[in-house]
Amino acid sequence: MEQVPTLQKKYKEVVVPALMKEFNYKSVMQVPKLQKIVLNQGMGAAIADKKLIELATEEMTNIAGQKAVQTLSRKDISNFKLRKKMPIGVRVTLRSARMYEFLERLIVVALPRIRDFKGIEGKLDGRGNYTLGVTEQIIFPEIELDKVSRISGMNITFVTSANTDEEGYALLREFGLPFKNAKKN
Repeated sequence: MEQVPTLQKKYKEVVVPALMKEFNYKSVMQVPKLQKIVLNQGMGAAIADKKLIELATEEMTNIAGQKAVQTLSRKDISNFKLRKKMPIGVRVTLRSARMYEFLERLIVVALPRIRDFKGIEGKLDGRGNYTLGVTEQIIFPEIELDKVSRISGMNITFVTSANTDEEGYALLREFGLPFKNAKKN
């Protein structure tokens, strides 16, 4: 039997009842859930050095535990020496078990490793989704410091089924994301 990630179990046993009580949902199906986590890394410097994209793809694959794909430019921009369909970034979309495992590693291991960490901003996008900017990829334990050629940041987007920011915020707070102003309504 496949092992269920800890946070997936926590969602069913702790998060769902807490959110049902907080928002007075009538059914379990109304409770918002985490649909996917998207990791995205833009590599503008890759225009000059093609090797950067390969290194970024490898690092992102190690962090996510799933193969990363290269994102390609959509149009030509002569000022940046950019041609259409040139690789300029890397991304990974995590769902189900891998998503919960990554979220747990992020909360328990990676975020506490950030220097002078005081919590993350609590600003959502208006539809219950949250994007977290990470300035250094070296906060993840999967990255070997000796092999890092350059420090680069990434965006981590949490896509939820919540209809409002308030519901999305409550969902992510219940999962244990360390928001700066963790307010209980």
